[in-house]
Amino acid sequence: MGVALPHRYTGKVRDLYDAGSDRMLMVASDRISVFDVVLDDPIPDKGRALTALSAFWFGQTAAVAPNHLVSATPSDFPAGASEDLAGRAMLVRSARPIRLECIARGYLFGSAWDEYDVTGTVCGQALPSGLRQAERLAEPIFTTTTKVEPGAGHDETLTDGEARALVGDAIFEQCRDAALAVYRVAAAHAEGRTLILADTKLEFGAVDDAVVVIDELLTSDSSRYWDAEQYEIGTSPPSFDKQYVRDYYSATGWDHTPPAPRLPADVIAGTRARYVDAYERLTGARFDDWYGPTR
Repeated sequence: MGVALPHRYTGKVRDLYDAGSDRMLMVASDRISVFDVVLDDPIPDKGRALTALSAFWFGQTAAVAPNHLVSATPSDFPAGASEDLAGRAMLVRSARPIRLECIARGYLFGSAWDEYDVTGTVCGQALPSGLRQAERLAEPIFTTTTKVEPGAGHDETLTDGEARALVGDAIFEQCRDAALAVYRVAAAHAEGRTLILADTKLEFGAVDDAVVVIDELLTSDSSRYWDAEQYEIGTSPPSFDKQYVRDYYSATGWDHTPPAPRLPADVIAGTRARYVDAYERLTGARFDDWYGPTR
C-alpha cells in the first residue's frame, strides 16, 4: 500500500498518517496478532472487514458516544491516499489518546472468568457467587487495563480506583458511561441478528475538551461475538474473533515466543471467513459491496 502522506504511527494492525487540518488517515492492514505477537501470515481482506464494521458501528452509536470518524468514503480522502486504500482506510479527527483500555462486559468470560473463578471478583469488583463461565451478568460491567505501546509488555488489569488515579475521575466516568452505552446499543442490535456480544474493548481520545471513541469499534478484533444458537453456559462458545487462531496455536504447543509458527492455509481461510461472516450478519450487507481497490 502506497501512502504519500507523513507517517505518524504503526500499531499491531493499523498505521496512522497525517492528513492535515487536524485530520489523520487511519489504515487497517491485514496483519493479525495473537498473544501480543504479530504473525508473519496476513489474513486477506481483514483490514477491509475491520474498517467496514467500524464504520457501521460508528454510525450506529454516534448518538450515545461521539467518535473520531470523519469519513470512510475514498473520494473524501486527501491527495496522497492511493487507490488500494479504498475500503481499509478512514479519515478521522486527530485526538490525544487516553492511556486506558476500556472493556464493557455483559458475560463472564475470558480474563474476567479466570479472575472470578479464583477470587469471586473482576478487576476488584465483587460479583454474585455461583456464576458459571460464559454466564450473562445481571448488568453489564466496566473494567479497564493499562494501555502499553506495542512491544512494551502486556496490558495490566486495573481496579476502578487505579484507573481513576491514572486518568482522573471525570475522564474515567466519561469513558465508563460511554463504553456501557455503546455496549447496550450494540448488544441489542446483535441480539436481533442472532448474535451475542459478550464483551467489547474501546479506546478513547480527547478532541478539544470532548472525550470521543477512537481507533476501531465493535469489530471482531476488539469484541467477542457468539452465535446465539450455539451458546451454552459453562462452555467456551464458538466466536467470530481471533480465538480461532489462538485455538490453533494452543494446540501446537507454541510457547508464544516470537516468531510464531506459520499459519496453514485452511486456518487463514477459516479466519477470513469468520471476519466476513461477522460483518455480513451484523450489518445485513454483502461484504463484496464494501469499498474495494477496484471499485
